[in-house]
Amino acid sequence: MIAIGLRRLIDWLRGSQEEIKLGVYGPVNSGKTTLANRMSTDFGGPPVGPVSPIPHETRSLQIVEKVEMRVGRGRLTVTIIDTPGIATRISYRTFLRYGLSKSEALVRAAEAARGVIEAIKSLDSIDVALMVLDSTRDPLMQANLVLLGNLEARRIPYIIVANKIDLPRADPRRVRAAYPAVRIVPISALKGINMNLLYRSIYEAVRERGVTS
Repeated sequence: MIAIGLRRLIDWLRGSQEEIKLGVYGPVNSGKTTLANRMSTDFGGPPVGPVSPIPHETRSLQIVEKVEMRVGRGRLTVTIIDTPGIATRISYRTFLRYGLSKSEALVRAAEAARGVIEAIKSLDSIDVALMVLDSTRDPLMQANLVLLGNLEARRIPYIIVANKIDLPRADPRRVRAAYPAVRIVPISALKGINMNLLYRSIYEAVRERGVTS
């Protein structure tokens, strides 16, 4: 314990730096890509991917490497992995409501289903996960429980991000009540609210678990 404490003190004095793979997960349209873009651009990186109101806009992994995240005297070299939205049911009819033709909707539904599988598989290669929830919606929806179960089974350090707190119907307290034993950070990725708090939480999660890659 003394050696670990001494190492952390030396790291802090030097301005410690870790390299991690940070996965951004969550149900459809919870604001994952908006958050991934915010994290990357806050530290001089490029946007990770396009944002759209149409469900399953992200249907494959989107990755930005070597984002230098600075948190106080600490530094993280982060590979940000934005993942397709987790869903327990995908219907092509959903896309018809957004003006897609039936053939386009069928293709998108098939791509979205493959994206869900890819997102779950990607859990095997990340160091820390952000579980992004829309704080205007039910935090105990089935897709959230599926994702949480996969994170717990793999023992991946994770933070629940209660997103969209800028919206009138947002209730991050409901998220906290649903998951009282989990680290939860309320934010607005769109407005940039509480992002510094999230960055500190990511850094703390990394240091607590001694994550390196």
